[in-house]
Amino acid sequence: MATLLEVKDLRTEFHTQDGIVHAVNGVSFSVDEGETLGLVGESGCGKSVSVLSVMRLIPTPPGKIPSGQVLFQGRDLLKVDDEEIRSVRGNKIAMVFQDPMTSLNPVLTISTQISEALELHLGMTKEQARKRSVELLKMVGIPEAEARIDDYPHQFSGGMRQRVMIAMALSCSPQLLIADEPTTALDVTIQAQITDIVKRLKHELGMAIIWITHDLGVIAGLADRVNVMYAGYVIESAPNKEIFGNPSHPYTLGLLASIPRLDAARKSKLTPIEGLPPDLIQLPKGCPFYARCKFRTEKCLHENPPLELVAVRHSTACWHWQEVQKAHAAGSAEPIGRVPEVA
Repeated sequence: MATLLEVKDLRTEFHTQDGIVHAVNGVSFSVDEGETLGLVGESGCGKSVSVLSVMRLIPTPPGKIPSGQVLFQGRDLLKVDDEEIRSVRGNKIAMVFQDPMTSLNPVLTISTQISEALELHLGMTKEQARKRSVELLKMVGIPEAEARIDDYPHQFSGGMRQRVMIAMALSCSPQLLIADEPTTALDVTIQAQITDIVKRLKHELGMAIIWITHDLGVIAGLADRVNVMYAGYVIESAPNKEIFGNPSHPYTLGLLASIPRLDAARKSKLTPIEGLPPDLIQLPKGCPFYARCKFRTEKCLHENPPLELVAVRHSTACWHWQEVQKAHAAGSAEPIGRVPEVA
């Protein structure tokens, strides 16, 4: 498959009264045509800022992208002019945001909001755009779409609003859909429905997807490849089965240990990752996970490990990845986030 999007050494920072917040620190990844890439990690690790940087939606000021490349079909989106990036947003790259309750304009009908992109990017007439809007609502499972097309957002439930957001994102048949935690504000049943809709539409339309979440359970059944982020870095990248079957970074191991499993013993306990992420204003010199890691050594304190291949298509940023793999294979019950005493 051909590469659709390639991000190289992307750095994003925010200038505040307290100092410069280093939100994204040299992130590199790619997305192939038709592929689903999962971005996972706890809140504040740089997932959303990374994709907002790709879309050039970082508010300036206080935000700034000091370096990096975002190559979409060979064009660097960080260097094109405002008119050209607007022709890409919503047309070739579309985004579904996290909160369906606030993503739609409350004073405009659903028809008006979906039709806008169709008229702008595809040059449709109002009648053509309205007809296409009804088709899109049907495609995402909105019942009685013809009757609901002139309703306002407050007349829809949270799950239905998110379906409308997906319909809007797919209106111009984008080549890449970015979904920023689209199921976080919804209950578990609706989450499953939304995920199933996206999976079905991906196969029908052949689009690529970047799915951002902190829920590894969602990623397990959705993504082809997974990037794990921490403190603005990609600290592990591997195919889906490799991430779950052979994690090579202590943080990934901790994430897996902190989620409930149906196949686990009845009395098994979830093991949280203790401690807090580092201050993004004063990033540590060494590994950003050092303070929370049970595998840490003196080298980790002074040298930040690069993201390097440890297997085919599997990269990790850890000096002790072999020990991590052995611990996972042994099924260690010791809490991953336990902070050992260091002399």
